Amino acid sequence: MEAIAARCMSVARKSNASRTSHHVTENERSAFVQPRYHCQEQSDTLRLVVHIPGVDPTGIDLEVNAPDLTITAARDHSTGLARRSSHLANAMHDYQLRLRLGCSLAYDALQADLHGGTLTVTIPKKTVTAAVA
Repeated sequence: MEAIAARCMSVARKSNASRTSHHVTENERSAFVQPRYHCQEQSDTLRLVVHIPGVDPTGIDLEVNAPDLTITAARDHSTGLARRSSHLANAMHDYQLRLRLGCSLAYDALQADLHGGTLTVTIPKKTVTAAVA
């Protein structure tokens, strides 16, 4: 769990200047399924809960290009059950969730925690300072 948080912090600090243009092909798009998720907006944070069963913490990648957040989660395809049953192996797609969350969040303070197949991402809102006249 700590590895996810540390990894998220390093990903969140990437600048927008490091963006690369990448056209998603139909094959890439079909390799993923969108996980179930819900957002909870609180007074000082945005909490995103994403259901990604069968994913190991090392298979999670969070990419921030404010105002967008992309979560890619790779399942462990090497399990014995999946190898024995080809119909299960084909059903074990990886997850990808792309959200436009806006620019009012402090992405550099993003935190993530994986517990029991549920990824919780917490992003604080930027604080607004009053202008001194």
